[in-house]
Amino acid sequence: MKKYPVLAAAIAILAAQGAFAQTSITVQGAVDVFAGSLKNSGDTARRAVVNSGGMTTSYFGFKGSEDLGGGLKADFALNGFYQADTGTSGRFGGDNLFSRDANVGLSGSFGKIQFGRGLAPSFLPAVLFNPFGDSFTFSPLVVHTYVPSGAFGARSWIAANASDSGWSNEIIYSTPDLNGLRANLHYQFGEVAGRTGTNNIALNLLYSKGPLGLSAYYHDAEVSNPNAGGALIDPTAAPVNYRAITRQKAYFAGASYNFNVAKLFATYQVNDNDTATALSMKGKTFSLGMSAPLGQGSVLLGYANTKRDGSLIGSDIKRDTLSVGYDYLMSKRTDLYTVLMSDKITGASRAASFGIGVRHRF
Repeated sequence: MKKYPVLAAAIAILAAQGAFAQTSITVQGAVDVFAGSLKNSGDTARRAVVNSGGMTTSYFGFKGSEDLGGGLKADFALNGFYQADTGTSGRFGGDNLFSRDANVGLSGSFGKIQFGRGLAPSFLPAVLFNPFGDSFTFSPLVVHTYVPSGAFGARSWIAANASDSGWSNEIIYSTPDLNGLRANLHYQFGEVAGRTGTNNIALNLLYSKGPLGLSAYYHDAEVSNPNAGGALIDPTAAPVNYRAITRQKAYFAGASYNFNVAKLFATYQVNDNDTATALSMKGKTFSLGMSAPLGQGSVLLGYANTKRDGSLIGSDIKRDTLSVGYDYLMSKRTDLYTVLMSDKITGASRAASFGIGVRHRF
């Protein structure tokens, strides 16, 4: 009888060790700071800056998983952005604490289902199919797609895509890898009383095998996301009433091919924007890019061109942006980069920006 307590204690210790072995939590993030001079076409003045997020928006957070047995896992992610130059939380003033990720889900042989705030369906196709990745400062494609210019409510340029680079109140179903092909179905609830049919829905496809990469997505968006002032895309009301846009349908295709001496990228996107009246706006964006290894780094070259027309804006609006840079790998987690960007919007003079920065991933 005296052996039983010892045996019970041993079983408890083994059970605890097994539980610890089945659960993993990772602290992750990136610190990215650059110095330079910024002026997008349409800006009133040039700014000399030490800024956060030249190549990657600085963020920190946690992700983890627990083995539930039978091939089933519980997964979670809590990640928030911050401005490394000042220590301020968020991508900009008023941004949510965990605006990068705040979700939990289950994964197994069936794929994964996730609940909460997560990536928009457009995010991975955009950042994986341009040489500057997720640079919201210097990537021509990302700048055209997600980044507005000018003062809040008085933009000289609005982002092409509605509903932010992340969607809130979202369910995502992701298929398992099917010989290099993955699909993700996104559904964002509008959570508006009496308007259960107002939501965002999307599908994206990502294929990668050998040197070839392909991607496509479609979204039908009616719901705003954090900090958009209640507008689907932008609260600007004059001289163009972008606030009037109530629905957007977007179509995207992208491809990349690695020739070893260089990796080439190309994308094409169409955005149809509708209002509650007969007014509408169509946007078409294409981009080209190249990443070529040189020394202990890579030469980066990216170009994006967007044309907007329609009764909402009257005269056509065009924008073309070209960036060239060099990304020097100091280690597996730290790189030193420099980028020069040239930008032109209809009705404004061409402007240039440049920066040199350091990025560290952890």
